[in-house]
Amino acid sequence: EVRLVESGGALVQPGGSLRLSCETSGFTFSLYAMKWFRQAPGKNFEWVSSIDYDNTTLYADSVKGRFTISRDNVKNTVFLQMNNLQTADTGMYYCFTDGGVKGQGTQVTVSS
Repeated sequence: EVRLVESGGALVQPGGSLRLSCETSGFTFSLYAMKWFRQAPGKNFEWVSSIDYDNTTLYADSVKGRFTISRDNVKNTVFLQMNNLQTADTGMYYCFTDGGVKGQGTQVTVSS
């Protein structure tokens, strides 16, 4: 069974930083791309970033230069380092497999 468990979300002030983690199990992590999405209250899912099996990365324009996605194929974990957080970054953050499986999410709230 594929399982994803996100963690690291918190309440942070604008300009602050957080590092999200997504621990995975149940599949050969190193062979697959992983993605981060977020969902603000009342809004649709928004793609944030992706990392392919070969560490090729992609970012949404809204987070480019502030967020960094990475992966640890030994720990089967994908990370999202988020710097210079803004109120618009508030939302529930989910990691997804390429096949569309997601975790339960972790809440990020950026507020003064």
